[in-house]
Amino acid sequence: MYELIQISDISYYIQSPAKIGLVKLNDKEVCLIDSGNDKDAGRKVRQILDANRWKLTAIFNTHSNADHIGGNKYLQGQTDCKIYAPGIDCDFTRHPILEPSFLYGGYPCKDLRHKFLLAQESNAEYLTKDILPKGFEVINLPGHFFDMVGFRTPDNVIYLADCLSSRETLDKYQIGFIYDVAAYLKTLEMVKSLSAKMFVPAHAEATTDISELAQYNIDKVHEIEEKIIDLCSKPLCFEILLQQLFTEYDLTMNFEQYVLVGSTVRSYLAWLKDTGKLNAKFENNMLLWEQV
Repeated sequence: MYELIQISDISYYIQSPAKIGLVKLNDKEVCLIDSGNDKDAGRKVRQILDANRWKLTAIFNTHSNADHIGGNKYLQGQTDCKIYAPGIDCDFTRHPILEPSFLYGGYPCKDLRHKFLLAQESNAEYLTKDILPKGFEVINLPGHFFDMVGFRTPDNVIYLADCLSSRETLDKYQIGFIYDVAAYLKTLEMVKSLSAKMFVPAHAEATTDISELAQYNIDKVHEIEEKIIDLCSKPLCFEILLQQLFTEYDLTMNFEQYVLVGSTVRSYLAWLKDTGKLNAKFENNMLLWEQV
């Protein structure tokens, strides 16, 4: 873990729970794409920088989930590097309490205020095209989180953030986190058409061909869609539907899984309602979901 893997002349990634991209800007300066999940990850990145005598000039965050911004504060404090994050995710990076609050739908209890959902605050600036290093390209990847992006480097390596999961992850956890299902599917269809020297997803193996894995993720979304519609053959409230999904997929509920899977299921319900596949009705002061 935290091994530096070279992909091409200037592009690398650091093997970690969420892969960290590293790109050489010249012989002495580098930038990071994300920073890992906590201060300890930041320390290990710093050791790699020191061992190679590299100066960190900037961290480009793909989005604001805690496992991608957790090393920000430590690395910025150590190196005085700039931090950039896209759109709404920049605000979440500045005020990370927004992540567990958004997931829970209110002020999060202590069980949700931990490093896996609540990173330390960091001084991020808005990511704009004019601040990118020469030859870099931003690739918009909405769906998983608000304004998530990926990056194409000058030597044609694409860092894909969390826009898809590995087969192993999907087979184990089944329901991957999605904020906007329609946007997520559109992003995956776009990703299928991309070409690059190498693709580096944060939670899957680096590969020269991403299309098959993108399709596997698309198929899993439609499987869950069908499962939810089937379960709503009779009117169900959200909590019962969530319980049945956990049971069907043999998942174990705790606070973290409750908010991550629960938020995702709410996104599926909103998408299915907007596309006319489910109805919502209020009965005895309870919101119920049912097939059209």
